Amino acid sequence: MAAKKKVTKQVKAHPSGDERYTSLDRTMKRFKYEKDSLLEVLISAQEVFGYISEDLLMYISSQLKVPMSQVYGVATFYHLFTFEPLGEHNCIICTGTACHVKGADRIVDALSEEFGMEAGETTADGMFSLIIARCVGSCGLAPVVVLDGQVHGKETPEAVNKRVLEVVTRSKEELAMEAA
Repeated sequence: MAAKKKVTKQVKAHPSGDERYTSLDRTMKRFKYEKDSLLEVLISAQEVFGYISEDLLMYISSQLKVPMSQVYGVATFYHLFTFEPLGEHNCIICTGTACHVKGADRIVDALSEEFGMEAGETTADGMFSLIIARCVGSCGLAPVVVLDGQVHGKETPEAVNKRVLEVVTRSKEELAMEAA
């Protein structure tokens, strides 16, 4: 009896050489490149790349055979997708009706003033991004802030400002210690 030859399939690298595409390709393959998997693929792209560039939108459009307008429409509909690289620390302020009524705009104003930036921007040092979301679905906790993925409810401008400053200062100190 002849020995069976083991066949191994080589994973083809993306033409750009960026290995993150391999992970995204695995997600699309898992969903059999179905058009209905668009949201899952976008979520995977956001997780793998950290943000969704125009090139990435076009890649997803071509791979799933979904019109670019549809890919862009879905990506811009949900607040969790970003189109520019974010800072090391991210603060999402909910501005939905309940949060707005309870003072979310004062939180945005306080952080904007403290960091010298507008909502939707990242500090020049790349340390902090201030993001506005239409609703994060935690209306009972209004006003809601999501700092580095952790939800904080019933917030005040002073408390959020203090918490963000602590997080950013700690990161800067850690970077300084690593550099020394």
